[in-house]
Amino acid sequence: MGDGNQGHGKRQKPVHAQVCAPRSDKCDMFLCTVANISCMHVCWMASSLYILLWTFLHPSLPILPVCAQKGHAMQKVPEVPLVLSDAVESVSKTSKALEILKKIGAAPDVEKAKASKQLRRGKGKMRNRRYTLRKGPLIVFANDSGISRAFRNLTGVEVTSVDRLNLLQLAPGGHMGRFCVWTKSAFDKLDSIFGTYTKPSEVKKGYKLPRACMTNSDLTRLINSDEIQSVVRPAKKLTTKHAPLKKNPLKNLGAMLKLNPYAKAQLRREVLVSEKRAVARQEKLAAMRAGKSVGPKKSAELKAVGKKFYQQMIVDSDYKGEDYDEFSKWLGASEN
Repeated sequence: MGDGNQGHGKRQKPVHAQVCAPRSDKCDMFLCTVANISCMHVCWMASSLYILLWTFLHPSLPILPVCAQKGHAMQKVPEVPLVLSDAVESVSKTSKALEILKKIGAAPDVEKAKASKQLRRGKGKMRNRRYTLRKGPLIVFANDSGISRAFRNLTGVEVTSVDRLNLLQLAPGGHMGRFCVWTKSAFDKLDSIFGTYTKPSEVKKGYKLPRACMTNSDLTRLINSDEIQSVVRPAKKLTTKHAPLKKNPLKNLGAMLKLNPYAKAQLRREVLVSEKRAVARQEKLAAMRAGKSVGPKKSAELKAVGKKFYQQMIVDSDYKGEDYDEFSKWLGASEN
């Protein structure tokens, strides 16, 4: 067993901006729905890259607080998005690149990333990822005239081309808020790569920026406006509806009457019979305490029949005849 970054057991190729469709059915991880760096694939919607770029570039969105919350030191950055002239692309010295970062106020973020380098915990340190490092600024260029050589030696700083934007660079770990520094040509090239609302992309066939369904997304303000409140119906009182309680017919008389209408008369008859039996039992107990005979009296004829049968039994028991000895031998009885 390895550390948490060993996800699948086989190495995956990085997925760039062109591959953004959901791929959870092709992943080896069971029901993978999270964008993971070790997984090296992205399970987001097809326009996720556009959403991230729009978040970084749209002037009405609070980009600076989002990047600061992500951990970037951007207190001295003059504006966001930060666009530099194309002369930066021809810089080939690291010292010149560091001076540029200090002028634009991005040096504190570089120092923060450099100070965050530390030894990785666990067995990952033996698997070609010995150190952990926080992300610094992302330099996006259009033409590499030496800019990649100048910035590549700065700790935490990453350099990429606008033609090869990667979701794992724009949103490390699946969280938005990467501090990006753009060159002017790279910033202007975004329209040709991703297109506009009226013009399709020149690189992606048939791709056009998805238009928002609502021009004003403040639903609370729309619903509470006078124009809508004057038309809508008044709010209904909320009544809590519960599922009907299933009643037991053996314990509930109303439920039994729905199933058997005769149950009421049958129950009344049982009550009357039980009352009569209780009265008769009390009278019988009172008579027995008084010494009176209780119970049905036998007729004289029935008594005579019983007496005659008893006498006949006595006579039969005293019988001793010719076959008595043989009968007693057969039974195995002997007289003492």
